[in-house]
Amino acid sequence: MAAFLQSQLDFIFFFYGLAFILLGAVCFGIRYTEREGAVWKVLGSFGFLHGGLEWLDLIALIFGDSPAFAWFRTGLMISSYVLLIEFARQVAILSSFTVPGRWIYGVLLVPVAIGAIAGGNDEANALGRYFFGFPGAMATAWVFAYHATLLSGRERKLAIGASVGIALYGIVAGLIVPAAPIWPASVFNYAWFTETTGLPIQLVRGLIACWTAFAIWGIWGHKLMQEMASTRYTAHLQRLFAMTLTAMALILVCGWVLTQYLGDIYKKSIEAESDGHVSLVASHLEDEMGILDSVATSLAGTPTVRALLEGDDNLPPGLGQYVLDLNVTAARGEFGLILNSAGDTIISSNGKGPVGRGEIAKFTIAPQRLQALTGKPFRQLAFAPMRQESVYSVSLPVRDAGGEVIGAAVLEKSLAAFARDLRGLETPFLLAAPNGVVMLSNRPELLLKPLWSLPPGLLPTVEAEYGKLNLPPLLERPVGDTEWIRLGGTRTFVQREPAGQSGWSIVTLTAARGIFASRVLGIIVTLMVTATALVYLAGRERRIHDNVQMDQRLELELLARDLKSQATTDPVTGLRNRAKFNKRLADEMARAERYATPFSLVLYDIDGFKTINDTQGHQVGDQLLVELSELVARKIRRTDFFARWGGDEFAIIATQSSGDRAARLAKSLVKTVSEHRFKAAPHVTCSFGVAEYSRGETAESLLSRADEALYRAKMNGRNRAERAPPRKPNGSGLVEVA
Repeated sequence: MAAFLQSQLDFIFFFYGLAFILLGAVCFGIRYTEREGAVWKVLGSFGFLHGGLEWLDLIALIFGDSPAFAWFRTGLMISSYVLLIEFARQVAILSSFTVPGRWIYGVLLVPVAIGAIAGGNDEANALGRYFFGFPGAMATAWVFAYHATLLSGRERKLAIGASVGIALYGIVAGLIVPAAPIWPASVFNYAWFTETTGLPIQLVRGLIACWTAFAIWGIWGHKLMQEMASTRYTAHLQRLFAMTLTAMALILVCGWVLTQYLGDIYKKSIEAESDGHVSLVASHLEDEMGILDSVATSLAGTPTVRALLEGDDNLPPGLGQYVLDLNVTAARGEFGLILNSAGDTIISSNGKGPVGRGEIAKFTIAPQRLQALTGKPFRQLAFAPMRQESVYSVSLPVRDAGGEVIGAAVLEKSLAAFARDLRGLETPFLLAAPNGVVMLSNRPELLLKPLWSLPPGLLPTVEAEYGKLNLPPLLERPVGDTEWIRLGGTRTFVQREPAGQSGWSIVTLTAARGIFASRVLGIIVTLMVTATALVYLAGRERRIHDNVQMDQRLELELLARDLKSQATTDPVTGLRNRAKFNKRLADEMARAERYATPFSLVLYDIDGFKTINDTQGHQVGDQLLVELSELVARKIRRTDFFARWGGDEFAIIATQSSGDRAARLAKSLVKTVSEHRFKAAPHVTCSFGVAEYSRGETAESLLSRADEALYRAKMNGRNRAERAPPRKPNGSGLVEVA
């Protein structure tokens, strides 16, 4: 699990930085709504600066780090923690506490500067966290804890949550630091935390930062709820909070899956490329060794060599030397020998002639070559320390006609030309001995470099055999046949394959810088989706906030108008009377003329109301009028104007409504009234007339068209709604009944 999470550090850094950017955005949002907005600006600046710092760490991880870039990030980190301390200091001052002045930053900077001079960036980073990060987080945690005592209910719990989150962050970011040669950084560092918990410290910090950001956002949201004093807004904000948490979780999970998917695609491509390189190197090496094997087999079976070892007096002088020279040259070898059954050298050759005894020492003809004299072929990959190059040698038995071993044919060739042939490969390849020491490479600087640390006590023996090794080891630990590792700060795919039966292995090191580029695409997509979601959610909150405020203002205005208009209220139904209706109609017509906004007029009356009055009395009729008014008032919008026109006739001014929309309203009211069971009468229906206002039309014309539509509803069977045709241009305003 730890190894997997380490491979996800790029996305973890992104998530970590995003959490602090979110914290900064929340604090800047609070800044515009709180009286002490300046202090929230300081905390928000810390969030933005610290989040940006983590994304700079991401850049260093992807594209590589440099001393100057590392120093810059350390300075940025200390600056962000200064803002954290400053936030706590300013809030403490506002709370009437005595705190040190800004001179305290100079005092805290002294040990950091000393560490930077004495131990470099590693010590400066660790000391910056000890003297700025930890105190800043603890002071800020105390500030939230103190204010939690002044709050109550949910707001208090959120403040305590924020305090705990910041305190935990102070521990994991201020006390657990990158490894440095000072205590406690030499013990309690990133490696210790990962070994102890199995988690990268950056993941834990990011989760704590998210916790803190949402706790502070919750405090702010709770204050907004109290200020708005609206159940609608409260319910919306609670839903928005849950939606944001869910959306962020889903986006990050999906983004991680996408990032991993894109990275895996490139990883598979790298692995396939590495496999191709290994196959190419192995095939080339097999060809090199195969040529020597074939020539050695041919040499061991040559009649001339057999006659030479049998002491044939008829063999022309120099023919054996000629045959050996020819075979060494054909194999592109460096050295050849013909041994008798006692192991003595009969003839030797470097391809051009005999080799003197003093020269033989330069060649790595191991004693195991005598194994061929027992009838067993011997093949060997070895390193010639005097020539500082790898060689391949073959020793094969020479048999007489009866099958008895009478000697051995030995050939050896250098693999230097093989290495030179492969220097055009961008990917480093290594030919390593069984003990892990690099014996051959297309990168000369890797020659005699151990792949990993040799067992204790083995180093002197190996150096006695090969010469001085090229330390330090290339890798931190032994690797398997295929494995992803980090080499020089770069993700690298290591692949090992046996080199024949020699015990040596071919190793390729394929750097995968592009794998991060592929993953970065997933991170960028995640960032864009996250930003879009946050902008949408924030805009939605602001829209609901403004709508609720507008509704509240409208309610107050309506209340004020109600108080002022008691004299214009119908005493029976409580609706506006005709006088108020006339004024409202004039206002709506003026608004429609100026802004070209539609509105419609709906007139209706009760079918057979006179009969009810005559048979059941005016008291029952008045009760029916009240019931009907209440029913219709519940079915129309608050912005619509509802008035008693007179007697059993009523008028509705449907603002911002076209004729079609007003007609739908009227038809809906027809159904509502007919299906309702009134206390005053068993069954009541109404007829409706609808007319949409036309620009330039008079009030009399509009009323006439609506009244004619109502009349048409009566004539067509009652209990229905009819719509007046549009007003004829340049007409009198009167519309004929169809």
